[in-house]
Parts: sequence; C-alpha cells; structure tokens
Amino acid sequence: MSQLRFGAADVAGIRLAISPVWETVSSMWALDEPIRHAVHLPWIDRARVTLRRPEVAVRVRPLVELTRPRRWLPDFLTPPAARPDVELAEQLDQIAATPPAVVVRDLLATTPRRPLSPFGRALLGDPRRLLPQLVTAVRIWYDEAVAPDWSRIHALLEADIAHRAAVLAEAGAGQFFGQLHPTLRWLGDRVVSDDPWRLDFDLGGRGLVLNPGVFAERRVLWNLLEESPPGGTYPVRAVGTLWEVGPAPSGDPLARVVGSGRAALLHLLDTAATTTDLAHRVGMSCGNVSQHLSALLAAGLVARTRQGRHVLYRNTEAGMVLLRAARGE
Repeated sequence: MSQLRFGAADVAGIRLAISPVWETVSSMWALDEPIRHAVHLPWIDRARVTLRRPEVAVRVRPLVELTRPRRWLPDFLTPPAARPDVELAEQLDQIAATPPAVVVRDLLATTPRRPLSPFGRALLGDPRRLLPQLVTAVRIWYDEAVAPDWSRIHALLEADIAHRAAVLAEAGAGQFFGQLHPTLRWLGDRVVSDDPWRLDFDLGGRGLVLNPGVFAERRVLWNLLEESPPGGTYPVRAVGTLWEVGPAPSGDPLARVVGSGRAALLHLLDTAATTTDLAHRVGMSCGNVSQHLSALLAAGLVARTRQGRHVLYRNTEAGMVLLRAARGE
C-alpha cells in the first residue's frame, strides 16, 4: 500500500494533462506482453513490424532495454507534463536536461525489483554521454510507432480528462479520487493506493500532476521518489474502444433502423465522448459525425453537455434501450 499526503495547496494544485512521452515509453510494455495488453493487438501487430526494421531496432534499443516487463521506470524518463497541451519535444528537452546525479539516483531507485539492463548499467556509469541516445530512442519510437495513431490516442485521453475535470470541479477531491480508480481511497488529507510499492510521500505544496494512460492497464502508477516532481498515471476510460474503426457491421439490427453511421456512434456512447474523439474512432469526418449527432440529439437518443471547453455526448436512457434491444440484452 502507498500513500500521498496532501496539504491545502496540494489539493488546489491537482492538474490533469496528456503526456506524449508517457504513452511512447509505456507502449513498449504492450510489445513485450501482448496477451496482457490484448486490447491493443491491432497496434501491437503494426508496431512489431516497425521494430523489426534494422534501422529502427538499433536506434530504439536503449528504450527497449529500460522498459522490460515488470521493470520500474526511472522517474526522469516520464516527467509530469508541465502543462495540459505539452508537446513531445518539450518533454524530450526536459529529459535531456536531467542532471547526471538525478539520472543516477533515479536509475538506482529502480533496482530493488530488477537489476539494471546492460544499457541501464552503461547509462549509470556515463549519463552525460548516453542520455542523448535514450532521448533519441524515445523520439524515433514516437515518430515510427506512436505518431501514426496519435490523433486517435489523443482524442481518447482528451475525452477522459474532460470527464475527470468535471468530477473534480463539481464533486471535489474525495469523489475525484474515488472514481479515478478502484484501488484509490481519499482519507481527507491523503490518497491511499492499494498497490505493492509502499510509497509514502508528502507532496509538500507541490501539487500533483495526473495523466491518463492508454498502456497503464491495472493500477495507478506513481513516480518512485518523493524528491521527484509528483506525478501519477491512471488507466484511461473506455480503452476498449480505442482501435474500433468503421461503421457498425451490416448485420447489426440497430444499423438497419437508424443507419450504420448513427448505430456506430450509439455503440460508442456508453461513455461520454467529444465529436473529435468519435470521428477518430469511427473513421468519419467531424462534419459527418456532427450531422449524425444532431439527428440523434433531436430524436432524444443522445444528450449533450458542456464541460469547460469540451462538448460531450452520451447516450440517453432511450438510446440505451435501443442498444440493449439490438444486443439482445
């Protein structure tokens, strides 16, 4: 069990952000354990082909070695996002600027669970020379394997953040952490996390940056060291819809009633989503999705709410009745 202790300034300093570097680094776990990450098999199949290309494999090797299954990640490799719309290049610059002493400290913090890999040992001995190779490996892996699907991934993460931000604003920290993940409990001045790591951190007025993670499938993952910038990654909602594409199948009885495009949207709107998110997931233009949503809204099958700068759509009870009938539930 771990706990993070909050002061008033820390509660006020809770932030939600998308971290491109986290998604890039943690995607390696899916390649190593495809059964555990079976939801990502469409991406895994493509990424493995990419990694087999010799010119990619040799340059990505440093990242591969630091992200072996069940190996803790050094904190400097996954820095909390400095702002909600941070770009990969900014995070890579932050990693590249890590002082050698911090690289050494963070690498040693990962060793209680597994010994360092050969590259990890080399980086421990000469961080100033080898850290640029690691930064290059992350950039290349993003460009080759993550960037082609980034708009789809980003849309899912953005929809999750819109939902979580609304819970935090409307219900407060207790409900926010209670709904963030089943392993978390809010005890008034601390978050208790049901995990095997036994961390005990005082945030000390620094706040906490949280990002949803596509490849974080079981627990909330925290930075390892109290002196690192406080950050955590929680499993994103509705990850099972990430790789769904195209309209509803022709055999779907609901499609025969409302049309394949509108049926596809209804199947996805068990959880709230934005127009952009839906467009990426069904392979339509935003304009076409908006037209379908307008028709579903007029028919009372979906509802629309605004949360900050986001407009979210979700099935109404009438829409759910149609879905349950079509699914034979």
